[in-house]
Amino acid sequence: MVEARGLSKRYLIGGPAERYGRLTESITRAVTRPLRLGGGKKAHLWALKDVDLDVAAGEVVGIIGRNGAGKTTLLKILSRITEPTEGIARLEGRVGSLLEVGTGFHPELTGRENVFLNGAILGMRRSEIARQFDEIVAFAEVEEFLDTPVKRYSSGMHVRLAFSVAAHLEAEVLIVDEVLAVGDASFQKKCLGKMDDVSRSGRTVLFVSHNMAAVENLCSRGLLLEKGRLAHAGGVEDVVKRYLETVGSEGPVDLTERTDRQGDGRLRFTRVASDLKFGSPGEIVLNYSADRPLRNVEVSLGLFTIRGEGALFLGNALVGDELTELPQDGTIVCNFDKVPLLPGTYSVNVFGMVNGVLADWIIDAGRIEVSEGDFFGTGKLQSSGYGPVAVAHSWGLRSAGN
Repeated sequence: MVEARGLSKRYLIGGPAERYGRLTESITRAVTRPLRLGGGKKAHLWALKDVDLDVAAGEVVGIIGRNGAGKTTLLKILSRITEPTEGIARLEGRVGSLLEVGTGFHPELTGRENVFLNGAILGMRRSEIARQFDEIVAFAEVEEFLDTPVKRYSSGMHVRLAFSVAAHLEAEVLIVDEVLAVGDASFQKKCLGKMDDVSRSGRTVLFVSHNMAAVENLCSRGLLLEKGRLAHAGGVEDVVKRYLETVGSEGPVDLTERTDRQGDGRLRFTRVASDLKFGSPGEIVLNYSADRPLRNVEVSLGLFTIRGEGALFLGNALVGDELTELPQDGTIVCNFDKVPLLPGTYSVNVFGMVNGVLADWIIDAGRIEVSEGDFFGTGKLQSSGYGPVAVAHSWGLRSAGN
């Protein structure tokens, strides 16, 4: 169903943005190019290089790798969103893509209208959308808000409806990128169940996720990308094991160049760093920038094991610590009196809202390390098989009758 040979994609870094305009604009740029000043340094980046791929009908293949490994670039080429610089790709049958959930939603239109608009953008026929309309709405759990403009939806309602539309595509080949990052925990469970139904229906699926448990549950075969190249292919458990061996702490992480982020940009996280020791005071530090001072900011952190399983959720609103007035640029710190995470490597999602509107959201913003320590003061460490978090507790005896 999917065949690729020598697939490569090269980008120009530091050059002018690629534009598609009128013929007169192209002629003008060509004539004036020799007259322009030198500008900055330019370099080429191979986001994907010499990737060969064969996927049989009915196969569910997981594609994993660290940020910048080329996963999304590969899916965009296979989805015909972008063209390869070198190589060829062939796909048989109808192709459905769940790459950027919510692309094409219009804020002024109602949820009902956006279901038909977004379905058409994704390649669904109107009769197909109408036939599945009730199922789409029920899955998204937005029935009572169906005739409300989407601009009044919460970010969670928006992504639930967008995923529901995309998940009901009837395609022979389904290409999926990180869809399980949407919504709350209960909806993510529904997403996983829907993807499991798709994988069992005999359709061919290419699945990208940082959730290694989901990859192992859904996929029979895996591909590991490293720096744009295919580093390993084989059984999914073997490929996941190889990937986990390469994962480690990154130290302070620069977020200024991350383009795979969502939000209106009123606040942008620029750096994440941590100093964490199991059982000791610690902190996670977020640097941010904005174009003006901010009021009523909510910041959340989601920490995950390297297998992609949820470990800890942190939020200033959750504990009642208000961030009412923030300077234009600054630092936000999340403090621990006693770090409860077991020693190991964790990934972190960062999420910021200003006045109730999503401003910045970065999935897998970086890796942080929790060093060994003595949480209980006994020199003993609980088994990681019971979860990644330790809880202070005490034991005693109660006399009879009490």
